[in-house]
Amino acid sequence: MNSIIREDFPILQRTVYGHPLVYLDNAATTQKPRCVVEKITEEYLNVNANIHRGVHFLSRQATEAHEEARRTAQKFINAAKPEEIIFTRGTTESINLIASSFAYECMAPGDEVIISVMEHHSNIVPWQIQAARNNISIQVIPVTEAGELDMETFKKLFSKKTKLVSLTHISNVLGTINPVKEIIRISHEHQVPVFIDGAQAVAHVEVDVQALDVDFYTFSGHKIYGPAGIGVLYGKEKWLDKLPPYQGGGEMIASVSFEKTTFNDLPFKFEAGTPDYIGSTALATALDYVRKIGLPEIARYEHELLCYATGKLNNIEGLRIFGHATEKSGVLSFLVGNIHPFDMGMLLDRLGIAVRTGHHCAEPLIRRFDITGTVRASIAFYNTKEEIDALISGIEKVKNMF
Repeated sequence: MNSIIREDFPILQRTVYGHPLVYLDNAATTQKPRCVVEKITEEYLNVNANIHRGVHFLSRQATEAHEEARRTAQKFINAAKPEEIIFTRGTTESINLIASSFAYECMAPGDEVIISVMEHHSNIVPWQIQAARNNISIQVIPVTEAGELDMETFKKLFSKKTKLVSLTHISNVLGTINPVKEIIRISHEHQVPVFIDGAQAVAHVEVDVQALDVDFYTFSGHKIYGPAGIGVLYGKEKWLDKLPPYQGGGEMIASVSFEKTTFNDLPFKFEAGTPDYIGSTALATALDYVRKIGLPEIARYEHELLCYATGKLNNIEGLRIFGHATEKSGVLSFLVGNIHPFDMGMLLDRLGIAVRTGHHCAEPLIRRFDITGTVRASIAFYNTKEEIDALISGIEKVKNMF
């Protein structure tokens, strides 16, 4: 599987400081297969025209490609209708959209939203903004020492004031795969809708929004081998119909007068301005690419790499891994003795090994473990055991320097 797949990613053949590139920063962004890059070039060279409004051939052709991309995204996560797929700039914009529109329409002063300690800043700060603007309250689920959500505390956080649960599917720091189906079931027993941040999930596990019965789900293109600047927000039709637009202008209108503006139907009500019609078609190409390989096969292989890497890291004296959840994806956050994570990352970089260092946009989670940051190696299906061995060798070399 791996040698053939790696040929699809030309950047993996690069050298860095005279060493073969070992790219282990996939939780930040994934590399792009040749077919995605070629699709972007092809669209700009052959089908570049503003969509929806034009009657000429190129506009109609670009419109159909964009709407076909919507249907591809719909099928990828098994949404009931293409109208339930909103194209955004990515997960962060999707969360801001829901936080703004949901708080405006469905929350009153004193109402509560439940999030968790392990959230990315993108699922914390938008709610803090709404708390300041609308006087809503944020309730926080603790995280156990193993890096799992404290589900008993979660159940106790519900009150008559709870209006939404907004949680990550997979932690970008710990790799923890949260029990989202159970979370959704419990929330719905309290008549509370659920919003799931799937940025770290869709490239690694199968997502079926209808089977989950989730109310809102989002992911970013650049984390699933697609381009940056494009993402998907799924919402049940009943919720999207209810919520007001997040931004105004362009395609989101039905008619405009100085007396009154009426809004367009779904999904266009939430897609103000010129859509990224190039990004959407490239994202669809990436989704098709992943689908052809098969997420079950991807999950199996990445789990094999995770187990291999975990075993190797555990053999390094003084190394601590953060995150020991029973259900875990290919993310390994660690510290080695008293070596600062930035120093470790910089020195590994000189060996051609790309890892992430710092708080990973999850400062509350980092503080929960009483540390200032970690080194994070994150796995994709194009990585190999040989690259894991290179990481281990690199860590040992850095460790010996200190």
